Amino acid sequence: MANYPASQPGSKRHTLSVLVENRPGVLARIAGLFARRAFNIDSLSVSPTERPDISRVTVTAEVDDLPLEQIIKQLNKLLHVLKIVDLDPDTTVERELVLIKVAADQSNRSDVLEIVRLFRVRVVDVNPESLTIEATGAEGKIDALLGLLEHYGIIELVRSGAVAVTRGPRALSEKVIGSEITGR
Repeated sequence: MANYPASQPGSKRHTLSVLVENRPGVLARIAGLFARRAFNIDSLSVSPTERPDISRVTVTAEVDDLPLEQIIKQLNKLLHVLKIVDLDPDTTVERELVLIKVAADQSNRSDVLEIVRLFRVRVVDVNPESLTIEATGAEGKIDALLGLLEHYGIIELVRSGAVAVTRGPRALSEKVIGSEITGR
């Protein structure tokens, strides 16, 4: 696919994990901060945590280190933001989900199913003219799968955006969970 995000010279991909109070408007303020600084968000995922009053926002973006430090400082000043971590790819498990509807009729279905088998992904819907495939994995695996399926004709696709946790027994929310939400 030709529409993957292009990185700026000198920038690198960062994954930020942001713990926030589960309140209206928090996501808009986070996205707005990136927009005001003219940084494009490559992926954005929001989900509840182990505690219902706290949500986790996972943001991936191509950013230089110095502007990233400024973004993190500004995020820390936002109302209802509890904790921000720039996740280290060497100590993080990161995955995303993609649903891909690919053209697959009698003439090419067996080829598409062979790709499904090789990538250890699942077919979740079958139609005489298409297959819908569900895949989870690292961004590189998803990109490679899409690259192979592109030849057959991708009818539709949706990617969840990255979600990530640090390796090992420690939780990002460890210090936050034990404290009271301040409502700053």
